[in-house]
Amino acid sequence: AWGVEIDKNTHFAIDIYDNAMLVIAINDFIDLISDKDVIAHWTKVRDDIKANIRRHLWDDTNRKFIPHIYLNGSPFPEKFDENTIYYHGGTAVAILADLLSPEEVAEANQRMLQNMAKAHAQTIGLTMYPTYPAGYFMGVGMYPYGYQNGGDWTWFGARMIHALVKYGMIEEAYAELTPMLKRVVDNGGFYEWYTPAGEPMGSGTFRGEAGVLYHANHLLREWAKQQSK
Repeated sequence: AWGVEIDKNTHFAIDIYDNAMLVIAINDFIDLISDKDVIAHWTKVRDDIKANIRRHLWDDTNRKFIPHIYLNGSPFPEKFDENTIYYHGGTAVAILADLLSPEEVAEANQRMLQNMAKAHAQTIGLTMYPTYPAGYFMGVGMYPYGYQNGGDWTWFGARMIHALVKYGMIEEAYAELTPMLKRVVDNGGFYEWYTPAGEPMGSGTFRGEAGVLYHANHLLREWAKQQSK
C-alpha cells in the first residue's frame, strides 16, 4: 500500500525524476575520475540518456515533462489523462541535470508559480499540480494534497531554488525561498511536508529539508560575495 515494494501490484514505469537523478549521478562520477577513456565512455552514456529523455519524456506541445511511460500498462483508468499533471519535483531535478534551456527554465518557474496560486499553496514545493483524484492510490496518505500527491515539500521546492540560482534567476530565487525559510522559523522545525494551508506534517526533524535549505542559502551567499568583489 505504501508503494515502496515490488510486488504483483507494481506498474513499472519510466519518469523524469529518476532519469534526471541518473544524469546528475553520472556527472558527479565523471568529476571524480581522471582516466580520459573512462570519462569519454561515461560522457557518451550521459549524453545518450539526455537525448532520450528529451525524445521520450519531454512534451514540446505542452512545454512539460510527461509523468510516466508505463512498460506494461497504466494503473489508472483509461478516461484519466495523466499528462494534465505537472510534476514540480521532477522538473526541478531535470533543470539541475541541464535538461532544459534557459528559456524553458523561466517558463517552468512561471508554471510552478501559477500552480502554486491555483492550489492556494505557500511555496513552489508542490510535488505536482493538479493532484491525482481521491482513491487512485492504495496508500491512505496519498489523498489529494496529501504526502506525495500534491503535498508541499521543501525537499523539492528548494531544489528549484538551486536551479534558479544556477541559471542566474537570483531575484526569483530569493523571493521563492523566503516563504520556505519563514515556515521553518514559524513552526520551530524542519518538517517533511506541508498542506497548502501551511500546516506542518510528518517528522519535525527532516534532514532532507534542512539540507536543501542550507544549500540554497549557501548558493545565494556565494552569489552575493561575487557581486561585492
